Amino acid sequence: MKLENEKYCQECGEIINAKAEICPKCGVRQAAAGMTPDQQQNQNKWITTLLLCWFLGVFGVHRFYTGHTLIGVLQLITFGGCGIWTIIDLIVIALGNFKDAEGRPIKNN
Repeated sequence: MKLENEKYCQECGEIINAKAEICPKCGVRQAAAGMTPDQQQNQNKWITTLLLCWFLGVFGVHRFYTGHTLIGVLQLITFGGCGIWTIIDLIVIALGNFKDAEGRPIKNN
């Protein structure tokens, strides 16, 4: 029976301390409080995409990271459309309207 200060492991279902970041039985990292593992992964991908665009956007690295290889090559050849594509992509990513190659939105939850 689960107590107030306990929760179930997301992987093995074992009862663990509510503050535990890693399950002592199976070793799987637990999601942040109030976030599902998918939400946490999506937020990490959003931050990574945003930082790649900010620092390496003129080389199209953020496009390669999200699976848009052809556009990434075009941005690499044109130095991000002389910086214009980079600025547009940065705004779109920051607003949460950017999508990966499979059409899934990359946004901050």
